[in-house]
Amino acid sequence: MSCIIPQPSKVTDGEAPASKKGCCAPSAEARPVVAEERSELRSGSDPRDRMIAMQGGTFLMGTDYAEAFPDDGEGPVREVTLDPFWIDRYPVTNELFSRFIDETGYRTEAERFGWSFVFWAHIPKERFYELVVDTVAAAPWWCKVPGASWRNPEGPDSAIKSRSNHPVVHVSWNDALSFCEWSGQRLPTEAEWEYSARGGLVQKLYPWGDKLRPDGEHRCNIWQGEFPRHDTGDDGYTGT
Repeated sequence: MSCIIPQPSKVTDGEAPASKKGCCAPSAEARPVVAEERSELRSGSDPRDRMIAMQGGTFLMGTDYAEAFPDDGEGPVREVTLDPFWIDRYPVTNELFSRFIDETGYRTEAERFGWSFVFWAHIPKERFYELVVDTVAAAPWWCKVPGASWRNPEGPDSAIKSRSNHPVVHVSWNDALSFCEWSGQRLPTEAEWEYSARGGLVQKLYPWGDKLRPDGEHRCNIWQGEFPRHDTGDDGYTGT
């Protein structure tokens, strides 16, 4: 989850804020939220100290790449124009999210529902059949684990004590919206997110170009190996 502050920000082709209607496809439901009151998050320092100013402008959104997923709304390529905005430099961390929880007493939807989905490889092998009660039919690597939430990412007995600077997980669209209302920000639109993630390059696969490993160097935490059976962790990580 990343948040933005508009200056104000506007999308000219009708793209809407990231919504509950799918991870990647555009939504027609626009609900920009900017809180009037400043929370403790803003006391002592401006949130823009942890944000990046994006100048806005026109860019080519989407892709016609042969290995893309048309069903996720990744294409066609179209020209989109954005006004300037500020976007978080990093995803919202467990530490920052916990400040929101401590101040507001908010309970995430996973906590209220009593369960969430966990990637199969992150569940302790010796406890797999104890913790998992169901899987997604079309994607069995996602396992329903009672007790999984942002506080307990892999289910009961897991914790985030050593992961304070990791991105918060098990957060729904409603949870993210509530966080933004508290922080005085709003969720980025799909167009704003893609514009930021492209790093100023035009129609490249990665923010640095088309090669995954320029000069043999890993520049992002990405899956290596045979999905979903085996992640080799060649980049040094098998999770966040």
